[in-house]
Amino acid sequence: MAALGSEVNRSGELEVLVLVAEQGSLSAAARQMGVSPSAISKTVSRLEARLGVQLLQRSTRRMQLTAEGAQLVERGKRLLADLDELEATVAARSAPKGVVRISASTSTGQRLLVPLVAPLMAAHPGLRLELFFTDQIVDLVEDSIDIAIRWGQLPSSDMVARRLGCTRQVIVAAPDYLARHGVPQHPEDLADHQRMGWTYPRAIPHWPFRVQGQRMAVEIGQALRVNDGDVLRGLALGGAGLARLSLFHAWEDLQAGRLEVVLEDFNTGDLEPIHAVYPGKPDRLPPRTRAVLDFLQAHVNLAHAEQLPAAWRA
Repeated sequence: MAALGSEVNRSGELEVLVLVAEQGSLSAAARQMGVSPSAISKTVSRLEARLGVQLLQRSTRRMQLTAEGAQLVERGKRLLADLDELEATVAARSAPKGVVRISASTSTGQRLLVPLVAPLMAAHPGLRLELFFTDQIVDLVEDSIDIAIRWGQLPSSDMVARRLGCTRQVIVAAPDYLARHGVPQHPEDLADHQRMGWTYPRAIPHWPFRVQGQRMAVEIGQALRVNDGDVLRGLALGGAGLARLSLFHAWEDLQAGRLEVVLEDFNTGDLEPIHAVYPGKPDRLPPRTRAVLDFLQAHVNLAHAEQLPAAWRA
């Protein structure tokens, strides 16, 4: 272990000697490094002892390099410069740098990604982001997308996914709508209500419930369907009907009383996962893509979206 320690200190000792030569004295080098002159002297002495030669001629008035010291300083400068260049090159190659193209639905992009953009770019200033918010399912390879944020169970594919979190689903409506149409007490009551749904090709055509321990499905109406979570939320807020929303989308409205939960006693408790999906193999990801995935996994916090606000759990 002692040999390893001395090996590790070699470049540091060489740096001290070069600095002493450049500054012209031990005290000046000490001031430059913010240490005591005795610390500089001990480092030089340690280097001389290891090499078995005298490198500095010291007197009360002056300090001068010996021939061996001058030779070591001359070549040492080149070695230290080469080391600095090597470290800078390796650091540049490993640092996340370049364009990362991210796709998400409009509502997810606005609510989940946009708040994270500033801290992400501050953490990785070498990155450039291109964000594509669309409610169409994009082909990541064909559209040259590096990462897509996807909701729900993922179909079998060649894509790789990192789970970012999950969210509970709830049936909600505006207080005004419920005042006009009544509060449904059982899933069967939904036949008398406007049930708003999705136009997504993969969207399930029904709302699931659990009645007396058995799963029950209620078909979603065809009169009003949309392809955007914030649009569906807006329609519910406007009193257009009932909507099955994620707590991720409805949380603030529930807390503020702008939306109310119905039929929660029949909620299946299913959690909808949210993934960051990307093409290729995990061990071959470029540093820029891996940096964004790691950041999203560390900073997307959906724990609150797994259960109702406290007021609604009472």
